[in-house]
Amino acid sequence: MSPITYSSTRGGASGMTFEQAVFEGLAPDGGLMIPDRVPDVSATYKSWSKLKFDQLAFEVASLYCSTDEVPAADLREIMQRSYKTFYHLDVVPSVKVNDVYIMELFHGPTFAFKDVALQALGNLYEYFLKRNGKRLTVLGATSGDTGGAAIYGMRGKENVDCFILFPENRVSHIQQQQMTSVLDDNVHCCAVKGTFDDCQDIVKALFGDLAFKKDFGLGAVNSINWARIMFQITYYFYTYFKLFPNCDGEMSFSVPTGNFGDILAGYYAKRMGLPVKHLIVATNSNDILNRFFTTGKYDKYPVKQTISPSMDIGISSNFERYLFYLFGSSSAKLSQAMNGFKTTGKLHVDGEDLRQAQKDFASAAASEQHQRDTMRLWEKNFNYTMCPHTACGVSAAEQLRDKLKWHTLRNHAMVVLGTAHPGKFGDAVAEATGKPVILPPPLSRLQSAPTRFQVLQNSADEVRQAIERAAKSQKAGLSCATCVSGVRRILGF
Repeated sequence: MSPITYSSTRGGASGMTFEQAVFEGLAPDGGLMIPDRVPDVSATYKSWSKLKFDQLAFEVASLYCSTDEVPAADLREIMQRSYKTFYHLDVVPSVKVNDVYIMELFHGPTFAFKDVALQALGNLYEYFLKRNGKRLTVLGATSGDTGGAAIYGMRGKENVDCFILFPENRVSHIQQQQMTSVLDDNVHCCAVKGTFDDCQDIVKALFGDLAFKKDFGLGAVNSINWARIMFQITYYFYTYFKLFPNCDGEMSFSVPTGNFGDILAGYYAKRMGLPVKHLIVATNSNDILNRFFTTGKYDKYPVKQTISPSMDIGISSNFERYLFYLFGSSSAKLSQAMNGFKTTGKLHVDGEDLRQAQKDFASAAASEQHQRDTMRLWEKNFNYTMCPHTACGVSAAEQLRDKLKWHTLRNHAMVVLGTAHPGKFGDAVAEATGKPVILPPPLSRLQSAPTRFQVLQNSADEVRQAIERAAKSQKAGLSCATCVSGVRRILGF
C-alpha cells in the first residue's frame, strides 16, 4: 500500500509527505493537516497486545510515516529515547478507583499528558533538522501544560529555538515555574497580557504570515501539529491492552478537553479499529464543546478563569479536524463554516450532522463546584488525589452514568484520562480536599528555582519582534564563536 499523504482540512494544500506535514503546522490556507486516509487495523491490532509502550508507539507511528521518510530502525530509536524519560515503567499506567480506571498520563518529565507527544515530537524535529541542515523556530501557545512539556522536549535541541506564549497570571504557579526556570539559550518564554485564546490567535496570525513563517522556519508544538495527535493515539491502544490482554472487551473514555486534541486522538483510535463504546467530551465551565454536542451550537463566549486553567479555552483549535469528517470530508463545506465562524463567532449544525456528532461523542460540563466536590469525595472515599482537570473527566463520567448505562455493560471498562499530577494545581486540590499535596521531588525543586521570561502586550507584532531580536542575537553569537575559533586556529590553540 502506498504511503499516507497529508492535506489541509480546507483544501488549500495536498499530497504532502509526513515530514512536510509535521513542519507545516498550520496549513497556508489556515486549515489543519490531516492524513488522506486513516489506516484500518481492526484485523491486526491484537498482534500488538504484548508490546511495550515505545514498541507500540513505533507501530502506530509507522502507519502514518513511511520507512522512505524515516527508516524503521531510526523510528524505533526515536521512540525508545522519547519514553526513557518517564518515571513509570509502564509510561502510562492505569489505576482502578471504584468502578472506573484512571489512565495516569502524568509520569513524564513535566508531570502532564502533553509529555507523551512532546518528548517524541522534540526528538523527531531534531532528527529531521540534523538530516536536512535547517533551523527551526518553534512557536506555541499554552494554557499551562503544553508550554512546560514543549520546553522540556525542545531544550538544548540542536538547530531549534523555542518560543512559548502563556497568558499572564492565568497559569498555576508550578506551571509558570516549570516553563520559566528552564534557562537554556534556545528557550524563550513570553507572558502575554491576555487570555490563552489571545496567545493562540497570535500563533495563528504569525503562521498565517507566510513570508515570516518561511524566513524564520516556524514550527508548531500545539496540537495543530498532526504529530501531536498521532503520538497520543498510542495510549488509547496501550490502555486497552493492559485492561483487556485477551482483546475481548470494549472501552469508553472520558477525556478532559479544552482544545479537543486529546479526545481527537481517541476518535482516530476508534476509526482505526479500537473497540471503543463511548467517547465523552468533558469540559469545565468554558463549555463551547459541550454546547455543540448537546445543542449543535458552537458559539464563542468570553473565557472564564477557573481552577482548571489548562481548559480555560474559548475556541478549540483541533475541533476543525473533527468537523472535516462530520461534514463528509468536504473541504468546501468546512471552509465556509470556518470563515463564517471567524466573522460571526458562531457555527451551528442540525439535522443529520447533529445526530452524527451525538453518535460520535457524548459530553458533559463540570462546574468548579463539580470539580471541588469530585476531588473531595474521591480523596475521602477512595484515598485518590486528582487534579481539577481529571476531576472534570470523572464528573462527566458520573453525570452520564445513567444516560449511557456504561456501568451495566459486560466486558466493558470506563477509563478517565488523568491529565496532570495534582501537585501542579496544589492550591486548588488542597482547598477541595483539606490536605496539602505531596510534590514529587522534581516539582518541589521548582518552587524556588530562578526564572527568566519577558512580558509582552497582546500583539502579534510584539511577538514577531521578539523572535526577530532572538534571531539577530543568535546570529551574532555564531559570528563571535566563529571569530574566536579563527583566532584560536591562528594562535595554534
